[in-house]
Amino acid sequence: MFRRTKSETATTVPAEPQGKPGGKGRPTPSRKEAEAARKAAFKKPRDRKEASAIRRDKVRTERAKMQAAMQTGDDRYLPAADKGPVRRFARDYVDARYSVMEFALPVLLVVSLIGVVFSPQFPWLAGMVNLLFLFMILLIAADWFLLTSGLKKQVRIKFPKESTKGIAFYAVRRTMQMRRWRLPKPMVKRGEKPS
Repeated sequence: MFRRTKSETATTVPAEPQGKPGGKGRPTPSRKEAEAARKAAFKKPRDRKEASAIRRDKVRTERAKMQAAMQTGDDRYLPAADKGPVRRFARDYVDARYSVMEFALPVLLVVSLIGVVFSPQFPWLAGMVNLLFLFMILLIAADWFLLTSGLKKQVRIKFPKESTKGIAFYAVRRTMQMRRWRLPKPMVKRGEKPS
């Protein structure tokens, strides 16, 4: 009476495959496995010596990641002061241009050495050194103004919703370093348009 006929068994719908489409692709861990993994992550060291060793290893690996990021420009491991697309754009903007500030320190050092060494023999040289110092300071001020105003304008165009607070000082600080010693390393060539 309640038996199935052969025709009914032949038309049964095939079983759906296990798991949902778009699922995680692995079985859910058992409660025991999940608790063991959680305990392993929060395992406390036995004594202070072991805790300091673990802390040193963690700091060492973080520092290694940060040093590698300084060379490659990887935004994930950069220091907080260098993170973000606006800071990246500011670095590229500075690295793509020639700057008076970049060469000011070596020039002023050479000029002051010449003034100290040769001013006793040539008294008029002291006046020339002072004039050159004044000229370099005026050039640095003009370069500073052009850099910060141009950068802020470009950032407002490219990142209209981002804040420009501190970006000018960040760019000036980077400009004061010679190109080969800048960290993070320059990613654009001189004259290349920053992206």
